[in-house]
Amino acid sequence: MPLLFSYGTLQERQVQLSTFGRLLDGEPDELPGFEPALVKIADAQLAAATGKTHHANATFNGRTESSVSGTTFEITDAELAAADEYERPAGYTRIIATLASGKQAWVYIEASSAPRH
Repeated sequence: MPLLFSYGTLQERQVQLSTFGRLLDGEPDELPGFEPALVKIADAQLAAATGKTHHANATFNGRTESSVSGTTFEITDAELAAADEYERPAGYTRIIATLASGKQAWVYIEASSAPRH
């Protein structure tokens, strides 16, 4: 089963219920080499609906002392597809990352924040 690392709204009870139809069990973890950031919500309707002006984001900086705290969840392939549907309209892309625990997990970040190889 895939692992999903969330540092934002996918950790929230209501978002999990509406996106996956269940509450997820997770473990705390860290996303090394990234730092917390905010991305302005460009869609005025989405901003009004959520009551927020910015989305949480993780920006790659490559520094070993930087990390973003979050939660790792074990999900199904169908739930990963549901997470894609939830995150992509907000401008996020899914990448694979190695977490502080050594686990590899999918992470959503704003596309311009992705590491360049």
